[in-house]
Amino acid sequence: MKKDTITSLTKNFESCRHEENWVEFWYARELQKLLWYDKWENFNQVIEKAKMACYKSKQSISDHFADVRKMISLGKEAKREIEDYKLSRYSCYLIAQNWDPRKEVIAFAMSYFAFQTRKQELLEKRIEEIERIVDRDKLTGTEKEFSRLIYEAWVDKFGFARIRNSWDTAFFWWNTTKTMKKILKIPSSRVIADFLPSITIKAKDFATEITNFNIKKNILNKESKITDEHIKNNKNVRNLLLKEKIVPEKLPKEEDIQKVKRKLFKQDKTIIKQSKI
Repeated sequence: MKKDTITSLTKNFESCRHEENWVEFWYARELQKLLWYDKWENFNQVIEKAKMACYKSKQSISDHFADVRKMISLGKEAKREIEDYKLSRYSCYLIAQNWDPRKEVIAFAMSYFAFQTRKQELLEKRIEEIERIVDRDKLTGTEKEFSRLIYEAWVDKFGFARIRNSWDTAFFWWNTTKTMKKILKIPSSRVIADFLPSITIKAKDFATEITNFNIKKNILNKESKITDEHIKNNKNVRNLLLKEKIVPEKLPKEEDIQKVKRKLFKQDKTIIKQSKI
């Protein structure tokens, strides 16, 4: 996410932050607009899911979702009472969790509400980590589909290993998976993708998506054909990166994504302690 986007979203979310008796809160109706929900009925369903998540985390719903009523003008002096909520930082975070983190505003909201302090560098770092986790999860799904297609093609486990190794060999310029783990100092028992930067994860995912598509389109059912297809696609994607002067095997490794997930989980728990209305 671009820095100017983060700056703009920060201003929008800050403008809707309220404070009463030194306690901060957000109105649900205003949060609805920030998260791009058109209808209150749909957004209210998300609030109910967030309440359930709050209950399951053994927190008092009333501490984080306070019912309020507002009068709105309908024109010609007519008014109508509508329901609303005062939401704590924690409840806002739970609401953001119930939508797609691949959407920029949701990835931002999850990070914004995760911190008591709203320093932009912290938001930027957390958003990058969330986006990397989303990219890694996407690659996992694509690889599962690839594995299914290979097994359906009656390729045995040894052939499967050969195809998978051809992936890294083509993508990392003749460096095998084992070699790349040594270069990046990754434990031999770990999956290399857990230590790759987002750009590399996305590239590998794109190459595999193309392979999956062509396996189904062209009914590839032999190890040699699948291997050739996968090598071709990884080389092509690698060449796209090289045109932008991005050399996959020379990029430094990132923090273990499993550690990143644990770190974010711990940060999430602190929101509860910092957030009650």
